[in-house]
Amino acid sequence: MTSNYTTAENVLGSWRDDLMTSRQPTFYPMGAGALSRLEVGPGLVTLIGGAPGAGNTAFAMQGVLDALRFTPALRVLVCNIEMPPTVLMDRQLSRLSGVDLTTIRYRRLESQHGDRIDQGMTTLESVADRLCFVRPPFDLGNVAATADEFGADLLVLDYIQRIALPGDHEPDRGRVNRTMDCLRQFADAGVAVIVVSAVGRSKDSKGRSSYAGEGLNLASFRESSELEFGADDAFILYPDSDDSTGDLMTLKHLKSRHGECRDLSLTFDRKRQHFEPAASETGTPAIPIRKLSNAVAELWKRTPAAADEAGCDDE
Repeated sequence: MTSNYTTAENVLGSWRDDLMTSRQPTFYPMGAGALSRLEVGPGLVTLIGGAPGAGNTAFAMQGVLDALRFTPALRVLVCNIEMPPTVLMDRQLSRLSGVDLTTIRYRRLESQHGDRIDQGMTTLESVADRLCFVRPPFDLGNVAATADEFGADLLVLDYIQRIALPGDHEPDRGRVNRTMDCLRQFADAGVAVIVVSAVGRSKDSKGRSSYAGEGLNLASFRESSELEFGADDAFILYPDSDDSTGDLMTLKHLKSRHGECRDLSLTFDRKRQHFEPAASETGTPAIPIRKLSNAVAELWKRTPAAADEAGCDDE
């Protein structure tokens, strides 16, 4: 067997040049304010998990749409096993227009919804040519071929336990490990990867099996230890057990390969599929990402949904 290594001396020159030129990493902002703390960018694998119905897909797709709005050249590929593109678009139209999802889903639009729907549609149309959805077969061979053809910079896989390797028909723990190995290779090739994962039940303080957020940890990601090892950042989304309304959520930051873990408190408007930082997070300074301008940081505040919320607050 031949050896394969490099010395620190060989690495030092390019590393020092990169450091001294203040060349910052590239990130794709997944939102404004505290949401901009999420580091999603080339070479990174971001893992998001949660119990069924916690809003994992809604959170991932909100981040994707906002990343497309904040980064004009970004191209995104979404591989969603459970929801067709039309359902995902329904959800985003609800968020962007402020019209509740039930009204949109059952096509009960009325004249008073017209302006809001038009503005939401305009936003979706502005990014539509840079967003694509994988069609069957839902395996990594198709994902890779589609990403190459489309020129995707960011891949979203939702959810990982049901995305197969080409020719791999048996669901087993080893398959998820092998899938994660491929995703790390995708990241090493220079793309950003968001992985949505199912989680297993954990024991609560009374020994009962549940999806209690306080008991969820890195070992909760279903079927594979490689998920948490292979990810650069790992999060679990769960409802706040002390909140009777069900609107308060915690994005628990379980792993950060490149910095400190920082949990994020969120509110989730389920009627409109919209997440935003909770009141306690509004004063949190956002990490500057690509010198995000004040105008872009305030983008959400100019949407119909935000304007509607402001109007309700004034009443």
